[in-house]
Amino acid sequence: MNLLLVEDEPNVVSVVVRGLSAEGFNVSVAPDGTTGEKMALANHFDLIILDIMLPGINGLELCKIIKKEKPNVPIIMLTALGTTENVVNGLDNGADDYLIKPFKFAELSARIRMLLRRYNGATTPDQLINIGSLQINLTAKSVKRDGTEVTLTATEYRLLEFMARNKSKILSRIDILENVWDIDFNLGTNVVDVYVNYLRKKIDKNSDQKLIHTAVGLGYVLKET
Repeated sequence: MNLLLVEDEPNVVSVVVRGLSAEGFNVSVAPDGTTGEKMALANHFDLIILDIMLPGINGLELCKIIKKEKPNVPIIMLTALGTTENVVNGLDNGADDYLIKPFKFAELSARIRMLLRRYNGATTPDQLINIGSLQINLTAKSVKRDGTEVTLTATEYRLLEFMARNKSKILSRIDILENVWDIDFNLGTNVVDVYVNYLRKKIDKNSDQKLIHTAVGLGYVLKET
């Protein structure tokens, strides 16, 4: 598989390229955002790794550009800033996952494999999920509420689909982190709460029937009442 690494730190480039090449990946490198944009749009890559702090176009803007042109290419963001605000900002710009520097190569490798499985996995025979007046089209990855199209970011959609596939089941924050972000540890941030609130505003705000509920002390549940 072909991967693109957009990174200006030579030490990071060396470690990532050496490790991924040893695992059988073909890794191309762009040293700045401008070069990264040209390479990403002109070539096929199965996954892209973007640093946020880049010369030229920064990683957040580059992520947005790539996702607009190639929405089905998974992107992992690398960041030295691990606050909730920075994580949410990266995900809002289209990133599928993020990794905080400094990181262990084994963790990056695991995140890459999980994202590739997610994007290249077998399609489900279930094309639609209907919960009350909410309809999720799994093929088109589109959402309607009361017959009106709802625009979601990639992360918001993954969260909603996960909750819908587990209708009426209370999902803890750890459950959601593991299945929506492929993170298997407690970040100590409120990223999950932030995204649930995003969904509430888009899914429930203009509807009399609320579907997203808080199970106090336990997590969240999507259900008809």
